[in-house]
Amino acid sequence: MIISRQVRAARALLGWTQEMLADKALVALTALKRLESANDLPVREDTRHQVVKALEGAGIVFLDSERGEGVMLVRGAPEKSHK
Repeated sequence: MIISRQVRAARALLGWTQEMLADKALVALTALKRLESANDLPVREDTRHQVVKALEGAGIVFLDSERGEGVMLVRGAPEKSHK
């Protein structure tokens, strides 16, 4: 499960505002603000899914390891070949 810091970091890597992400994820701005809140406010799972989908579509990869959570931006990934 993604955490609020990952969403904020992903947005920063992309240079997106909260309004831009809410628009691209097709979620309400208030729902996104709840997701990004450091207070662990409850968020609907479909909201979380839409935000993840929008960020991953823009090249964000979410990381989760024993060392902690993070994000990275991958650009120009090679296209899958169609044989």
